Amino acid sequence: VQLQASGGGLVQAGGPLRLACTASGSIFSINTMGWYRQAAGMERELVAVVNSAGDENYADSVKGRFTTFRDNARNTVHLQTNSVKLEDTAVYYCHARGSNWYDLNEHDYWGQGTQVTVSS
Repeated sequence: VQLQASGGGLVQAGGPLRLACTASGSIFSINTMGWYRQAAGMERELVAVVNSAGDENYADSVKGRFTTFRDNARNTVHLQTNSVKLEDTAVYYCHARGSNWYDLNEHDYWGQGTQVTVSS
């Protein structure tokens, strides 16, 4: 299973941010999809996650500003905000937990990471 993210780059504080991530490969099922981020010198942290039923969970730092949702038919998860802040600067990693056709046990899958830099 591979995860490919798009979006990010240089964004202006107070403006929008749009990230998308699509899973591909020998997917049997995906339980949760979501986003983590890692700022320079910091540990990786959860940003938002959504399960196959559409239930969402957010970090306190982004609650009310970020929205995540899934397109299950396309194995895609989105992360959006219309009000990005300087402290949102980080490398954002797409994550999925699911199983593939060769091994029906659940595994964690990670995308390569996409840099988001917020400028003032």
